[in-house]
Amino acid sequence: MIGMYLRLVASMALWGATWVSGRIVAQVLHPFSAAFLRFFFAGVFLYFLSCRTERHWPVFPRAAIWGVVFLGVSGVFSYNYFFFSGLSYIQAGRAALIVACVPSVVALYSAVVLRQPVTALKALGIALSLSGVAVILSGGDLMSMFTHGVGVGDLFILGCVVAWSAYSLAGAKVMRASTPLSAVTWSCIIGDVLLLFPALNSGLVAEATAATPVIWAHLVFLGVGATGLAFTWYYAGILALGAPRASIFINLVPVFATLLSCTLMGEAVGASLVLGGGMVVTGVVLANRQGGKVPPRPQNSAVRKPAS
Repeated sequence: MIGMYLRLVASMALWGATWVSGRIVAQVLHPFSAAFLRFFFAGVFLYFLSCRTERHWPVFPRAAIWGVVFLGVSGVFSYNYFFFSGLSYIQAGRAALIVACVPSVVALYSAVVLRQPVTALKALGIALSLSGVAVILSGGDLMSMFTHGVGVGDLFILGCVVAWSAYSLAGAKVMRASTPLSAVTWSCIIGDVLLLFPALNSGLVAEATAATPVIWAHLVFLGVGATGLAFTWYYAGILALGAPRASIFINLVPVFATLLSCTLMGEAVGASLVLGGGMVVTGVVLANRQGGKVPPRPQNSAVRKPAS
């Protein structure tokens, strides 16, 4: 059991590290090129993992095909375009803390659109989490959001929030009709096919040829380590501990992302980031206590990510 907990913590560390690797890659490659190459490696890894785990080519019911396509569009194509675009502008820790509000956004959607019951604790958690995002975006000066607006990089990362919230909501339904591994494998493959033509149009061949070994190492890590390996450990944790207990560990992702970005990239952490990030994480915990649970978020970044 201790080994399972350690693997869960390790998977959160891998997902946290995606923000650092993504930031490095985003300084060199176009978002479409980076996203395509990331999920090329992820798709190959997940294909062989699926064949080994499920003893055959990953399949899913025909009724779920459009759901899987939607997962590819939202969680792979859209999320990763926003992910790499945003990280070309803003720091990794800041981006990770903004995306950490996804469970609260999903909970808000479930309450407003799906008419799910809302406890006072859940409402408080949603409000606290979204307020934390506002503190991060404004640098602690909320009026500046109205006078100066929100930065381009922040807007891209908010796009990540929308894309991954949609992925989470759709994924909960699709994965009831299929195995999580099959659904994620196919969504990665479909999303990567959709990324191919925009990537080629954005200079994929020239960028891939010019990429240094360091950039390739980060791309392999993003595809294999932070997508395939972390996904395997996370879902092993769900099978062993149950989704509610395993999903609690997701709150460690922004913590690892911030620590790694500070340690490895020397990114500064101001008071507004600490305050806003604390509000986001605390709000997510409150919103997902008893009576406030939302569907677990597969990472990755494409499985997690968190949001990954």
